[in-house]
Amino acid sequence: MGADQKKEAQHGRVYWITGLSGAGKTTIGTALYERLKAVKPNVVMLDGDKLRAAYGSAFGYTEEERRKAAFCNAKLSHLLASQGIDVICCTIGMYDAVRDWNRENNERYTEVYLNVTMDTLMRRDKKGLYSSHAKDLVGVDVKMEEPKHPDVLVHNDGERSVESIVDEIRANVYQEETDE
Repeated sequence: MGADQKKEAQHGRVYWITGLSGAGKTTIGTALYERLKAVKPNVVMLDGDKLRAAYGSAFGYTEEERRKAAFCNAKLSHLLASQGIDVICCTIGMYDAVRDWNRENNERYTEVYLNVTMDTLMRRDKKGLYSSHAKDLVGVDVKMEEPKHPDVLVHNDGERSVESIVDEIRANVYQEETDE
């Protein structure tokens, strides 16, 4: 197989950006998408809220339904990546089993965990989830299985710029690709 054929056969990368609601997943994912899209045409962004809307009433908020939705997000990301598309999936993705599945099934996988203090989440609270005391809120009423070994761990309490976080994610990927 020639270098061009090998490059064509290469899977896309899955960027799995996870964290609680308000952690900055969509903001950072959008900035990463814009950066990648400027140099590569095959990039898509999947946002957890938009995926949930696209699935319609297929998934509710029980633990079993949340787990099924998370696996659907993971499998959709894998399907796209297997076609050479880089996928940025911004989702709470709260289960170790889903992240483990991603790692085992995606040739090129980068897990980004946005860790944010509850004080910061309550201060940001764009959706009014924390201030309204929404029922079954992940991180409050529902436990999130915190990522154990993310490729990139970001403490996103507002002290760093979005651009510097995207730079860190890209540096991690660059380092991984040069190690191969």
